[in-house]
Amino acid sequence: MKKEIELVIPPKFINDYNYLHSSTAHKLQLADEEISAVQTIRRSVDARSKNPVYRVKVIVYVNEKPKDIYNRVEFRPVNSDKKIIIVGFGPAGMFAALRLIELGIKPVIFERGKDVQSRRRDLRSIQQEGIVNPDSNYCFGEGGAGTYSDGKLYTRSTKRGDVNKILTLLVQHGAQQEILIDAHPHIGSNNLPKVVASIRETVLKCGGEIHFNSKVTDLVISNNSLRGVIVNSNQEILADAVILAVGHSARDIYYLLNKRNIKLEAKPFAMGVRIEHPQSLIDEIQYHSKVRDVNLPASSYNLACQVNDKGVYSFCMCPGGIIIPASTSPGELVLNGMSVSRRDSPFANSGLVVSIDEKDWCEFERYGVFAGLEYQKHVEKIAFEEGGKTQQAPAQRITDFVNEKISNSLPDTSYIPGTISSPLHELLPHNIVTGLKKSLLQFNNKMKGYLTDEGQILAAETRTSSPIRIPRDNSTLMHIELNGLFPAGEGAGYAGGIVSAAIDGERCADAALKYILQ
Repeated sequence: MKKEIELVIPPKFINDYNYLHSSTAHKLQLADEEISAVQTIRRSVDARSKNPVYRVKVIVYVNEKPKDIYNRVEFRPVNSDKKIIIVGFGPAGMFAALRLIELGIKPVIFERGKDVQSRRRDLRSIQQEGIVNPDSNYCFGEGGAGTYSDGKLYTRSTKRGDVNKILTLLVQHGAQQEILIDAHPHIGSNNLPKVVASIRETVLKCGGEIHFNSKVTDLVISNNSLRGVIVNSNQEILADAVILAVGHSARDIYYLLNKRNIKLEAKPFAMGVRIEHPQSLIDEIQYHSKVRDVNLPASSYNLACQVNDKGVYSFCMCPGGIIIPASTSPGELVLNGMSVSRRDSPFANSGLVVSIDEKDWCEFERYGVFAGLEYQKHVEKIAFEEGGKTQQAPAQRITDFVNEKISNSLPDTSYIPGTISSPLHELLPHNIVTGLKKSLLQFNNKMKGYLTDEGQILAAETRTSSPIRIPRDNSTLMHIELNGLFPAGEGAGYAGGIVSAAIDGERCADAALKYILQ
């Protein structure tokens, strides 16, 4: 017999299996020896009261052997003569490739960037020298933006696909097993490279192809069907279908699609800043104590409000993390956040962003479908030029921003290229400034101490999602006008994070198979 129950565990006992076992026996009014095993299936921190606790959901096996509730996927070499091209090897592309192998179809992957190990040199260049490689950076390269920029696995896409399968596949390829049970699973940018490399080995071992430093520069179209791609301007590759999984920053792909008269749509997105506090301050606010229990994780937060009918919210919150330069072209400054698995940085950072729609980008309407993208580029250029045309970030103490004062000094920061005191209340667009200022006052009511001169904001956080959507049919997932093209993931406008992009990649693989077999 087995039963599912929830337990409340003090932090000091969270890693004590004997305590878990005896607590289970006590709750079920059973003798200890009657319980064969206790299997944790969900774990979360509840910090609503003065003394934070863990809420743990478990399966209790009574006089019965435990079973593994997570099933591995067995990948076998593909033996079909059918092949599908995947453009981009981020989360959507990787999981599309794994799914195609499951289905017996050969994936042929083209990634404009470098493999995960070789990318490190380009990341050092942007961090230490301000040199941006437009094909290899924090966004482009094996594993996509997720590899070196965090590894948070939050998603609300449970209705679109099997989240547990995605997490299990990550564990199967080297991620820590805790991601299967934590309410807010996180791999960490120190662990993700080995996971990504392991996924690559699975694809290659099963007969797939992966080509790095291979930028798709054109499409092969015939009779209103996509037949293949042109790589690096001179190599034609044909296939039965193409899954386009390029991420939200591959702007050249949007321009290419538009040039080839492939329909695009403008879509709302969000822009703002990175906000950074001492992690100890966030811990004190969230855990109601000046000292965090060693068995509690660095605390996080999730904030949202409405200002003038616009959403303002925290985004990609990184407890115990650092801020990184996520620019993808020279002449722009884009910020993002990341955390290693231990989350032991003394800083907490988050995107703090304001919803953007056609009312905001109206002055760029001459660019048509690219109006929002041009507005995005405009803000990135402001930040770049204010930072001395380097990757140095313009910054301002939070209180000074709200009070419209230039900061005479700035707090310490995790941002390696450094900061420069700037009047962000004057430099950023008025709608963004208004949204940020009013939201900070509201957020301080929810988290007393959030609005503090110990923290600062850095500009600019602009790549929350794509300002362009590549429209597809809801049932076939194929582009609404071009047969054989399956837009996938964040770059297509249908996902927002590692797990949701992975799910979308799998769905597009299923849809592409159905198309080529019809």
